[in-house]
Amino acid sequence: MMRINVTRSALPPMEEYINEIAPLWDSRWLTNMGEKHKTLEKMLQEYFNAPNVTLFANGHLALEAVLTSLGLTGEVITTPFTFASTTNAIVRCGLKPVFCDVDPEYYTMDPKKIEALITPETSAIVPVHVYGTICDVEAIEAIAQKHGLKVVYDAAHAFGVRKNGVSAACFGDASIFSFHATKVFHTIEGGCVVYSNEKLRQTLNQIKDFGLAHAEIVIPGGNAKMSEFHAAMGICNLRRIGDYIQQRRQVTERYRANLAGVRGMHLMKEQDGVEPNYAYFPVIFDGAKLTRDEAADRLASHDIFARKYFYPLTNHCPAYGFRGDETPIAKNVSERILCLPLYPELAMEDVDKICEIVCG
Repeated sequence: MMRINVTRSALPPMEEYINEIAPLWDSRWLTNMGEKHKTLEKMLQEYFNAPNVTLFANGHLALEAVLTSLGLTGEVITTPFTFASTTNAIVRCGLKPVFCDVDPEYYTMDPKKIEALITPETSAIVPVHVYGTICDVEAIEAIAQKHGLKVVYDAAHAFGVRKNGVSAACFGDASIFSFHATKVFHTIEGGCVVYSNEKLRQTLNQIKDFGLAHAEIVIPGGNAKMSEFHAAMGICNLRRIGDYIQQRRQVTERYRANLAGVRGMHLMKEQDGVEPNYAYFPVIFDGAKLTRDEAADRLASHDIFARKYFYPLTNHCPAYGFRGDETPIAKNVSERILCLPLYPELAMEDVDKICEIVCG
């Protein structure tokens, strides 16, 4: 059996991508918001059914840009059960992350614990959709409205997810997506901000282009533009996103058929009213024949690489100097969770082999 990683990038046929980028040899317009960039923004706007989409070089810079554009100050309530990028962006924007524990069923921010964390210094809530599951967006919105707070969703795991027919992109004041090569939808590297307030567009575009406006620096910006080659990959992949998600669904269903009812293995339930994207397949090891770490090691001995995701929690990382004991449910989950390999082309016999190994 060949090496199996936790994920593998989906790619369109090479000929299709070559045809998509061929015009660039005539135009020589390779970056700075060219025709491919404009086309992908429009396609994403239609796909999300959202009023505004702004592309970025990656999802992390998209998050930094939107936090800056909203003029946030002081404290931001967020979750430690996320990739480091979420917390890094908050800290790098001069904001203080205040960590809220997670719901034990879906591992997203627990709305019942938010209000106790709100202080006069709180300016926003930054929840994270994880594994393709959706935060309790209605409860979070009610809290934000009550206290006059902005809401920015890290939706890096939620591309293509819909709740009651509404795209995950359309909740809160803004949502950011990562289009990294390992995601359900990718542009090799890339990301975007989806937002409701048209007034943010100019600021976001200035932030990603050195703060320029008519040859003058009007804001301390950076360089976060998506190239035409990356946008072209996105155009190709967006044409196939339905097929990619369907293939992921088939892999997920095979995992569920094999592992449902196995003692000591907890599988995340599907959410009511949510169309998932099958981004990840997390398993909680709680009294199974193997521990989480033993299962990961045994898979690795067969050249199969699962991921302890998210571990450690960001409020346990030494870079920030946080206390780390305020989120016990998230800590418990992070110490027992393992994401098994999942990507569109994963063969069913490989899924069966993975299940056989983790079951001991």
